[in-house]
Amino acid sequence: MYLAVGCGAAIGALARYVVTLLFGGGSVFGVVGGTLAVNIVGSFVIGLFATLSGPDGRLLVSPTVRQFVMSGICGGFTTFSLASLDTLLLILAGDAAGAALYLGMTIVLSLGAVWLGHAIAAWVNR
Repeated sequence: MYLAVGCGAAIGALARYVVTLLFGGGSVFGVVGGTLAVNIVGSFVIGLFATLSGPDGRLLVSPTVRQFVMSGICGGFTTFSLASLDTLLLILAGDAAGAALYLGMTIVLSLGAVWLGHAIAAWVNR
C-alpha cells in the first residue's frame, strides 16, 4: 500500500509540475493559475473516482488501487498547501484583493468540481 501511494504521489506531483509549466511557469499567473487548475481538476477526479470505486460504485478496484489514485495521484497532484503559500505571496506583494479572489475561487471551484465528479459518478452508478 505504501509503495502504491508513493508511486501515485510521484505521478501526481509530476503532473502538477507540467500543468504549472503549461500555465506559464515562472510568472505569477503561471504559478497561481497552475495551482488553481490542479486543485479544481484534482477535486473533480477525486470526487468522480471516490464515488465510482466506493461500496455502491460500478468500478471494482482493490483498496490498493483506490489509495493509489486518491491518496497518491490526487494527493500528489492537488496543492492546497501551495495554494496557501500563493495566497500569502499575493498578500505580501500588496495584492490583498487578488489573494482574496484567488482563495475564494480555489475553494468554490474546487468544491464545485468535487460535487460535479461525485454527481457524474453517482449517475453512472445507477
